[in-house]
Amino acid sequence: MLKILFSPAEGKRVGGDANKQDLFGAITARETILRTYNEIVLSEDAKVITKLFGIKKFQDCKAYINDIFNSPLMSAIERYDGVAYEYLNYDALTSDAQKYLKENVLIFSNLYGPILGGDTIANYKVKQGNSIGDIAPDKFYKERFSYQLDLFLAKEEILDLRAGYYDKFYKINKPYTTLKFLKGGKTVSHWAKAYRGVVLNALAKNSITSMEAFMALEIENLQVQEIKVIKNKTEIIYNIVE
Repeated sequence: MLKILFSPAEGKRVGGDANKQDLFGAITARETILRTYNEIVLSEDAKVITKLFGIKKFQDCKAYINDIFNSPLMSAIERYDGVAYEYLNYDALTSDAQKYLKENVLIFSNLYGPILGGDTIANYKVKQGNSIGDIAPDKFYKERFSYQLDLFLAKEEILDLRAGYYDKFYKINKPYTTLKFLKGGKTVSHWAKAYRGVVLNALAKNSITSMEAFMALEIENLQVQEIKVIKNKTEIIYNIVE
């Protein structure tokens, strides 16, 4: 089976009516960081909270000030609301495509660490790169989850669609594939996020279960320019043609 590694997003949808469930790798491995986050959020310390959230005005933090252990829950693949998720367009997909995303996408959250797309999480805010109290999320989760991820992915093919920062959470120790997007011969940032969402949408719509099937998939506006193999990484370089 193909598993897709994906990034979270700064933006989140509010609310949710999903049931509480066990997260990937169990909640106990996350207890320290989740409780530390919750204590900060409920502390009413405007300076510390705005720094953690990466928001200048305390008033703008109010949407995220809630007890994450007693908050509405939503599946991770639905909760995030950034550029990649806009182009994924989850709500427009069939129930089978949505199920595919919930079962086969691993998202690397700045608070929850590695979670499956279907894992249910609260609304939260942690600016990428920020520590939670004295805890650096990337180091925290790399130490606690690398072995579990190695086991989970041992017999799977891997398509790594994460932004580079999230490599810090987990180093892949087997052959895997990444994508690079060029426009006019130049690496792009905004469009890279968008086309990660486009690719994920195509994977879900077509229920792609292997890299062989992925390579045979035609994705609108994307044209393979080159394929590079460096050690255990295969990099597919696409030109965006519009």
